[in-house]
Amino acid sequence: MERLLVQLGKAWSVFRRDGIVNGSRRIVSSIPTLFRRADSGDVLFIASGVGDSARYRCAHVAESLRLQGFRAGVIQQDTLRLSRFAEKFSVFVFHRTSWTSSVDAFIRQLESLKKTVIFDTDDLTFDVALFKQTAAYEAMNAFERKQYQNGIGAEFLKSSAISGVTTSTEFLAERLRVFGKPVFVVPNRLSCEDVTIAEAILETRKKDTEELRMRDVELRMRNKESDSVVSSSISHLPFPAPVTIGYFSGSTGHDRDFDTVSSVLKRLLDEFEYLRIFIGGPLSLPSVLEPYTTRIDHVSYVPRAENFRNIASVDINIAPLEVGDPFCEAKSELKFFEAGIVGVSTIATATQTFQEAIRDGEDGYIAVNEEDWYKKASQLISDGDFRRKMGERARETALRCYTTNSDPDGEYSLFLKARIPHS
Repeated sequence: MERLLVQLGKAWSVFRRDGIVNGSRRIVSSIPTLFRRADSGDVLFIASGVGDSARYRCAHVAESLRLQGFRAGVIQQDTLRLSRFAEKFSVFVFHRTSWTSSVDAFIRQLESLKKTVIFDTDDLTFDVALFKQTAAYEAMNAFERKQYQNGIGAEFLKSSAISGVTTSTEFLAERLRVFGKPVFVVPNRLSCEDVTIAEAILETRKKDTEELRMRDVELRMRNKESDSVVSSSISHLPFPAPVTIGYFSGSTGHDRDFDTVSSVLKRLLDEFEYLRIFIGGPLSLPSVLEPYTTRIDHVSYVPRAENFRNIASVDINIAPLEVGDPFCEAKSELKFFEAGIVGVSTIATATQTFQEAIRDGEDGYIAVNEEDWYKKASQLISDGDFRRKMGERARETALRCYTTNSDPDGEYSLFLKARIPHS
C-alpha cells in the first residue's frame, strides 16, 4: 500500500510539472517497463523507476556490460513476482531501490541461493538526515516523501546480504566505504543510441552551416557584380549574431543551483545585448531575471532526442551547483558530457567531480566564484572561434570517456567475473 502511495505521489508531481498531456505521455510510456522480460543471464539490474537516473545507472551500465561480453538485463522494482528471476541470474544490482516487504523477501531468497547482491546509488539519499535538508526533498509532496522517510539504501548498506556497492562519483565512493563493503566507481555514460542521435544532429547542423555559407558566397558575388555594399550574411551584419546560454535542469529541485549564477547572468544580459538564455526543464525563474523574459526561452519536459537537439541549439551550456552542499558535490558530470557529445562547451561549478572530468580552459571551464563565472562566460560569449574549438574538444572527451563503448571499469568487471560461474 505504501509503495502505491509513493507511485501516486510521483504521478501527481509529473502532472503538476509537465501538465496533463505531457505528464500522461510520460506515465503511459513507463507502463510497459513493468512487464519487461529478462530471460536469463549474468547480471540483472532492478531499477527504482524509469527516469534518467535509472536510465544511466541501469540501462546504460547494462549496455556497457553487454559490450564487454556479459549477459545483462533490466527490470523494475515494481515488476510482478520478482522471485521468478532468482534462479536466472548470478548477480543482482539494486539501483536506489526502496526496501519494501517484497524486496526484503527477494533478497532473503537470493541470500539463501548464495547469489551476489549489489546496491547502486548515484546520490546521497542513503543519508536521510542530509537529504531532508535539500531543495529536492522540499519540492516533494507528502506521498513522495514517504519513500525517503528512512533514506534510500540504508537498509541495503547495512545488510549482510550485500556483497558490494557501485556508484557514479569518487565523492560518493568515499562516503560509501565507511559501510565496509567493496565500492566501485562506475561512471555515468551515454548509450550507443545517444551517440547516434548526436551524430545525426551534428550532421544536420553541418549541412545547415554549409547551405548558409553557399548562400553567403552567392549573395556576395551578386553584390560584387552590382557594386553593392549590402551585407549578405550574419558575419557581415553590423551587430553580432545572437549567442545563447543554456541551462538544462532535468528535474525539480534545481532552483537554488540556478540562483547561484542569476546575478552573473543579469550582468551578462546587461553587457551583451545579443545574449539569450534557454532553460530546459522545470525551473522557477529568479526575480532578478524577470525583467529579461523577452530574452529567455523556457521549455518543460521533452523526449530525450529533442533534449539533445535543444542542447545542440545553444552556444554555451552551464552547470551551476550550490557550493558546499554535499548533495551537489555528489552530482555526476553528465551535464558536461551530454553537452559535449553535441559539441557544446560547458561552464561548471568547481565540484570535485567536475574538476576531475573537465580540463579547465581546454574542453570546458570550471568556475570557482561569481567573478570566475563572469570572466569565463564573457570570453565564450565574445570569442566564437574559441567557443567552438572548446566544444569540439568536449565532444572528443565525451566520446573517449563517457560512452558505453569507452574503456570498461576494470576492477568492477573482474569483481563480476569472479561471481559468475561460467565466466
